[in-house]
Amino acid sequence: MAFTAEDVYRMAPYARTLGVRIDGMDPAEVAMRLEWSEELSTVGGSLHGGALMGLADVAGAVCAGLNGPAGALPATMQSSTHFLRPVAGKGAFATCRPLRAGKSNVNVEIDIRDETGRLCVRVVQLVALRSAA
Repeated sequence: MAFTAEDVYRMAPYARTLGVRIDGMDPAEVAMRLEWSEELSTVGGSLHGGALMGLADVAGAVCAGLNGPAGALPATMQSSTHFLRPVAGKGAFATCRPLRAGKSNVNVEIDIRDETGRLCVRVVQLVALRSAA
């Protein structure tokens, strides 16, 4: 299934509210970013873990949707997040790849890096693909 950034923001308004920016969408890889803002920061000035999980969830849903049947709606079933180091600086950069795509669900892996390219967060999700009807 193919869709545009505006389709993503329409289907998941939370992505726009959070400030997620889409850099690329392809079934093999989805790239998104979240710029640093004081409203999304926590102690020490790094991005809050909840904001990073939101970025990962949006990337995972888009990747699953791109790897599912036309019209299928993604819904996260399981999510495992490993925080490796804080994300400080200008923002977070997420890359999501499908690990396995089935008819009714997709396993995805999301890496979130800081502006220097250091791996800060790794997320693995199981995303259900639900019928739009």
